[in-house]
Parts: sequence; structure tokens; C-alpha cells
Amino acid sequence: MTTVLELKQITKTFGKGAAMTQAIQPTDLTLEAGEFITLTGPSGSGKTTLLTIMGALQSPTRGAVLLNGQDLAQLSEKQRSKVRFEKYGFILQASNLIPYLSVTEQFKLVDRLSRQDNQAYANELLQSLGLEKQKNSLPKMLSGGQRQRVAIARALYHQPQVVFADEPTASLDSKRAHQVVQTLKETAHAHKTAVVMVTHDESLFEYTDQVYQVRDGQLSRQ
Repeated sequence: MTTVLELKQITKTFGKGAAMTQAIQPTDLTLEAGEFITLTGPSGSGKTTLLTIMGALQSPTRGAVLLNGQDLAQLSEKQRSKVRFEKYGFILQASNLIPYLSVTEQFKLVDRLSRQDNQAYANELLQSLGLEKQKNSLPKMLSGGQRQRVAIARALYHQPQVVFADEPTASLDSKRAHQVVQTLKETAHAHKTAVVMVTHDESLFEYTDQVYQVRDGQLSRQ
């Protein structure tokens, strides 16, 4: 197995003095290519903070985050931004689709930014998520669940090394939730894409390779 992402004794604190809070206790984690892991735990336990540190959206207070052996702290903000765009895919609770672009055009925008063209793969993703009939629809014409599935397809489209998914099925019914996570699993294994998913839904754990519990900033295998 090839290690893609590694956390080495990272911590995260907020505030100063008496008001200081340690959101993440010293944490080590290794993520392999094609591995699908889940972070679960109570609200406020540190799951999303940990996810955003792994995704280079914020820096740890101490410790190191290594992507392909490269310490992200040694990169400039411009270089980290390039990592987020080229190496990472993000699936957030809000779909963040561009309102004036159709579903197909959401992917064509990615093509223009990344200078690639892989519409056949976009169509494959849309079909796997039950969206082939919505290709020409604007976001306002879609249900909340459909918009979220488009966002998931868009995150997978450029075949990133790591996908970070924060409660990606929160707006989906049970059937669609399982379909989406099955697609994430198949993508992870087929393209050697590592996936980190935050979820409270225990019924989705069966699709993942490893479940980690986060409680009071402490990470442990479940």
C-alpha cells in the first residue's frame, strides 16, 4: 500500500490563557491510497476540525500533515491552494453549486480550470448517482438531495488523491445515502482515491475500511 496522507502528532488549540481550548489532542493517522475511513463521534467532538486540518483548510497548532511525504506547512499558501484544487476533493453539507450553471456546465467549468476534458467520466458519475436525466438542469430546478449528489459527482470528477466528505448524506434519504456511499467506495477502490468521511449514520459504516471515533479531540479506532 502507498501512504498518501499522514498526520504526525498534530494538535489544535483555540484561544489563549484561561480561555484556551484544545480541540484536537495529539493525533497520529496514516491514510493509504484507496482506503476509505470514517470519522464519527458526538457533535463538537473535533471531527470537522480534524477534517479541515487534513484538507489543508486550516493548520495544526503543532505537529505535521504530510501529503505524499511533503509537509504541507513548508508550502506557501498559493501552493497549498493548488494542492486543495488538484489533489483534494471536498464534499460539504452545503452543495455550493454555481446557481447559473447547469449540471453539465458545473463539470465543464472544472475542465476549463484544470485544462482537461473528460465529459464521458462526468456522465458515468451522474448515471451512477441517478442524475442522468438532470444533466441540463439548473441547481434551482433540483431537489436538495439532487444538488448534493451533483456536488459529490463534481468532487470526484477530477479524480483527486483524497476526498474529504463532511456529512455528505445529511440531505439524502436512506436509499440515496447508501447509493452515494457505495459510489464513494467504488471510486476509492477503482481509482486508488483515499476517502475521509464524517458521519453520524452508523448504517454507512459497513462501506468503509476503518471507523475512527472522535471524542473530546481524541482519535481512536472503533
